[in-house]
Amino acid sequence: MSAIEFVFLTPLLFFMIFAAVQFAMYSFAEQVAQAAAQAGAREARASADANPGGWRGKARATVDSYIEQLGPQLVLRPVVVTDQPAPDTVRVEITAHAPSIVPGLDLTIHAQSSGPVERFVQDGG
Repeated sequence: MSAIEFVFLTPLLFFMIFAAVQFAMYSFAEQVAQAAAQAGAREARASADANPGGWRGKARATVDSYIEQLGPQLVLRPVVVTDQPAPDTVRVEITAHAPSIVPGLDLTIHAQSSGPVERFVQDGG
């Protein structure tokens, strides 16, 4: 009887192990993408007022640098979108794919960060 239980429980055990590893890889890839989006938004917020035309390139370079440092094999084919939904707000969005150890499983990652543009205002006093 124990041999029959082993035959039925072994695939279930392997599935649970693969599911745990897949979940951990997806979660870490999502954290890397979110950290990269936040870093890109920080760069955009700091340079959008001083450099109105070049902040997008700086934000994308920062995002690429973060992904390269933290998880180049975890954040696959990233698409970075930088926009300015309002004159005083910038936004960085990342859409990418996470690696899959389960054949046929396509895991998409989406991270977004936005914030107000930092501006220097002289004291009127």
